[in-house]
Amino acid sequence: MDKQLDLAQIKDAICDVCHKMWQLGWVAANDGNVSVRLGDGTFLATPTGISKSFITPEKLVRIDETGAVLEGLEGYRPSSEIKMHLCCYREREDVGAVVHAHPPTATGYAVANRALDEYSMIESVIAIGSVPVTPYGTPSTDEVPRAITPYLQEHDVMLLQNHGALTVGADLITAYYRMETLELFAKISLTAHLLGGAQEISRENIDRLCSMRAQYKVTGRHPGYKKYNKK
Repeated sequence: MDKQLDLAQIKDAICDVCHKMWQLGWVAANDGNVSVRLGDGTFLATPTGISKSFITPEKLVRIDETGAVLEGLEGYRPSSEIKMHLCCYREREDVGAVVHAHPPTATGYAVANRALDEYSMIESVIAIGSVPVTPYGTPSTDEVPRAITPYLQEHDVMLLQNHGALTVGADLITAYYRMETLELFAKISLTAHLLGGAQEISRENIDRLCSMRAQYKVTGRHPGYKKYNKK
């Protein structure tokens, strides 16, 4: 997370992201979770059993690398899917924040087991690259970390089969923006299919777009060109 932000600012940012996800309809009831890596190696995470619309700074919990609660209101525990978050931090030292949500259109692709690996929209090629569907894993178990681990080495954005979406970033806003880009691209992709199919960008132009990432200060790991088998 940005070292220039103090703890109060980080907590406020997490709450802002939670509220935005709820307002956008990416989460319902107690769905979704957000976490941030702090400078001391601990983490702030959203608690389980609370709607993202009701998240306030004092409700966030601080945990260690095992998921044990270090600070938080009595009875508050981290999300049951914290294992997935901790896996991202363990596998990637460059990851400073993790966002998990159920944006409807992108999650539709996850439920249909269809990777978003079309290269048809300039902005998505630059920002997130190819988006795979990771194998099925039962939430709150070690199945999900095992399922996403192979993909984390090349991707910052993933669809979780029959579940939702996962994004990571060097900071919270980056991870959140990647979720926004994913859902918009999913909507556009679906619309293009309804209109007869997307017109993909040429391999040459895909490579040119990827070479522009540094110019736009795009960090992270996004394959320039990668195809996944669809169901």
